[in-house]
Amino acid sequence: MIAGNWKMNKEIGAAKSFVMELLPLIEEITGAEILICPPFTVLHPLYELLADSQVHLGAQDVFWEKNGAYTGEISAAMLIDAGCRYVIIGHSERRQVMGETDLNVNKKLITASTAGMIPILCIGETLEERKAQQAEKVVSQQLDQALYGLSLEEGEKLVIAYEPIWAIGTGMNASGQDAQQMSRFIRQRLGQKYGPGAAQAVKVLYGGSVKEENIEEFMQQEDIDGALIGGASLNPVSLANIVRLVGNG
Repeated sequence: MIAGNWKMNKEIGAAKSFVMELLPLIEEITGAEILICPPFTVLHPLYELLADSQVHLGAQDVFWEKNGAYTGEISAAMLIDAGCRYVIIGHSERRQVMGETDLNVNKKLITASTAGMIPILCIGETLEERKAQQAEKVVSQQLDQALYGLSLEEGEKLVIAYEPIWAIGTGMNASGQDAQQMSRFIRQRLGQKYGPGAAQAVKVLYGGSVKEENIEEFMQQEDIDGALIGGASLNPVSLANIVRLVGNG
């Protein structure tokens, strides 16, 4: 899976132009599931363009209530109505900038799953935590608290993105070995909670300054099933090249 997180970038016109340029570049590529997560305002316009393509649509966040007096929020039903199948939950930018807690993440995860969406749960440690040899402890706590009360009988309905916070938007990235070590730890932790079948069914992505030059290093790792990509997903040629390197087109 190659998932592009556009963050707070692109208005409707630019988003449509991106898709029109991307689709011809990837139409012959197979072997990679492709996902774009744009801002809320362009979800439905892009859904209309992507409806007959191999590109899925995802949102960058969701609220945990079905409806009501929650100014500025958006529900799972609204996202599904706009054409979303996936939703990113717990991205480090929301945790750090917007103050999102593990409890918030847990409620959003349960809401999205109950609504039939596929959550992409983001977890990862800071540089200080890694230097203090606390990376696995932090990731384990984030994972346990996010999945509390969640049934995971069918692991394919959950995606986990390991994103070391120190590698997001910094130009730094974990080595393939670093990413593999944590991805294996995540899968082992899932196996302890839900059994080996569910643990193997869950896709584990790596995110953190992923680009054309380093995508193959991560995709060669046994427990990494794809990437959650930020800046490189804003350019259709770069995204198409990454998809080509991952797929077999």
